[in-house]
Amino acid sequence: MKKIGGLILIVLLAGCSSSASVKITTSFPSVLSEPKPINASILIEDSFATYVGTPNKNTQIDIGASQVNLLKSVFSGLFDNVDFVTSLDQVTAKTDLIITPSVVEVQVSTPSDNYLNVFEVWIKYNLDIQAKDGALITNWFMPAYGKTPDSFMASKENAIEQATVIALRDAGAKLMLDFYRIPAINDWLSRQNINQESQSL
Repeated sequence: MKKIGGLILIVLLAGCSSSASVKITTSFPSVLSEPKPINASILIEDSFATYVGTPNKNTQIDIGASQVNLLKSVFSGLFDNVDFVTSLDQVTAKTDLIITPSVVEVQVSTPSDNYLNVFEVWIKYNLDIQAKDGALITNWFMPAYGKTPDSFMASKENAIEQATVIALRDAGAKLMLDFYRIPAINDWLSRQNINQESQSL
């Protein structure tokens, strides 16, 4: 039995150390909320739209298209009017806020790393938030986390994909719940005389 158990462990560890290339294609539904009367321009740079995380030499996670889809859903629930632009030249005079999202880092933990029966994914985002005149309001760091319920339910690629989708959903939930709780945003809202009541989810 010990030999069998040892062989199983070797196979599992070998599987966890193998290469994995994952492309996330999940779409996210529209957010049901009461947006605030704000005109926002979301600057989606090419590096964000095509982002591929490389948490280690054996793993690539393509989250570019899915995270753009996620932000389109969430920001449309936060603001009355949203323009998604690819350069500052496309920002119109009616814009109140300019938000530029970026990925700081993607991390992955496998059963061979954490000695647990799960795969974990962390996505660390930064939102550069500016007023319409270009003045910086704040840089907001937003971590997101996802894990699989059980690593033995799927291949390494499928497990990382599951954990990444959960991390993206976590990012969407945090953005929806916490955006108007950012102190600098609250201060900006008060100066704009915009209602600061909590979002209706």
